Amino acid sequence: MSAGDLLPATPALRRVLSLRARLGLGALLLGLAALATVALIVIGMERVSARIDAALVAEKRIERYSVLSTQVSTFIVVAAEAIQSGLPMDERSARLDSVTANISRTFVNLRQDLEAAVEEARALGLDEQSRRATQSIGIARMEALFLSTRDAFLSGSADRERLQGHMDIFAIGFDPLLNGVITNEVRARNAILSGIDDLRYRLTRIAFGIAAMTLIVMTAFYMGLVRPQFDRLTLLRDAARQIGQEDFAIALPDRQLDEIGLLFTETNRMAGALARRKEAVDQEWTRLNATIFERTEALRLANAELSRTDENRRRFFADISHELRTPLTVILMEAQLGLKGADDPAPAFETIQNRALRLSRRIDDLLRIARSETGQLALSATRFDLAQILTEAAEDTRAEVQCAGMVLDHVAAAPLTVIGDPNWTRQVVTGLIQNAVRHARAGGRIVLSVDRADATGHAHVTDNGPGIPPEDQATVFERFAQGRGDAKAEGFGIGLALARWVVQQQGGHITLTSPLPRDASLGPAPGTKVTVGLPLDAA
Repeated sequence: MSAGDLLPATPALRRVLSLRARLGLGALLLGLAALATVALIVIGMERVSARIDAALVAEKRIERYSVLSTQVSTFIVVAAEAIQSGLPMDERSARLDSVTANISRTFVNLRQDLEAAVEEARALGLDEQSRRATQSIGIARMEALFLSTRDAFLSGSADRERLQGHMDIFAIGFDPLLNGVITNEVRARNAILSGIDDLRYRLTRIAFGIAAMTLIVMTAFYMGLVRPQFDRLTLLRDAARQIGQEDFAIALPDRQLDEIGLLFTETNRMAGALARRKEAVDQEWTRLNATIFERTEALRLANAELSRTDENRRRFFADISHELRTPLTVILMEAQLGLKGADDPAPAFETIQNRALRLSRRIDDLLRIARSETGQLALSATRFDLAQILTEAAEDTRAEVQCAGMVLDHVAAAPLTVIGDPNWTRQVVTGLIQNAVRHARAGGRIVLSVDRADATGHAHVTDNGPGIPPEDQATVFERFAQGRGDAKAEGFGIGLALARWVVQQQGGHITLTSPLPRDASLGPAPGTKVTVGLPLDAA
């Protein structure tokens, strides 16, 4: 059998049948082979089971014949004793009653067994059924011989010699009949067992035939359908790899109108469309490069103009810082003289002094911003104690905090050595404390603390203020960004921007948390915590 015997033979028919239909046909053939195997197993098991049952029944009848032989032997012995003893008919009847009853029941059972065997032999054929039916003749002869002997012993007119004659006739005639019946049963049992062997041989041959047929079908199915489809899929894979390498010169064979053939057609169409698209993209890319060149030149000119504008802005901050510092110095001197000379000028001059100090700090911030962007701000990288920096910052702002009516708590900590610029780090922490004074004055409390995590030392400035709205937290570190609170107009909004720049230049980071978790807050207000992280000293 070849592949053409199982699959559509002509090319035209193969073009009409889809791949799904051919796969279904192959699966159907394999399914039929499986069903044939199952039917063979079921039928074979049923026939073997029937023959085994028949053999067991024959064995049971042989056992019953053995029982009959034993009972008849007992009957002969009892009858012989009765004859030798010269017992009258009543005593002979009493002695033989139970023995004859057992033999009669055995004959009844044998007839019933034989009737059942004849009925069961229908499945084994007419010859077997006839053979078993003839067994009833032997049983009937044995029973007739037994009944005649029993009746003679139960007859009151029989003398001793006549009884002995009946007994001899019974002994001589019954044994051959019984042996003949048993021999037939043994022969029938052996024939049944031999039939089981023959049936097993036939079933084995049929099973090998089905296996060979299934192997042929599977080979033809694979060689005629599965393997060619694998080859076509290999072509499709190579085409996909070629398309992935941007080579669209593809011409897959699309003569077959099955699913893979349609996929070949669509792949060819897609490759053609991609080739046309690539050509259009190449042309568009050329135009885009020309446009990018033009836009880049324009952007270069715009950047040059922006640089000039930015330089003017920096010069403005530097100039305004320089111009405002002299009058502010005079204001401070006059305020100090007023505090010493007037009868009660203290409130007014104190206000002047505080205002001048705030303005001076704002100018310093502007000057630092200008220097940082021009590269004039140089930071050192030395080892210093971050806990000591917090102590110094607390001392620098102690008076300002007390003047605002607030409490500054500094949590004592062991020395924590980090790498960075100690002077600028102190100014960053000082600025964070001043921010807390301006924006969280109502909370009345500021806490300074340090800790370490992994390879970073952290300085925390925590207040009990109103917190920072989530929508403002993304912009608080931008230059000139200001909050929405009452302290909005008190500065230019450059303190946190400068702090972030300084910390990042030292290889650290600055983060903000607001509102604080309940277990970390200083009071009922939301609160804010600003954390400065610097790298720990690895030595």
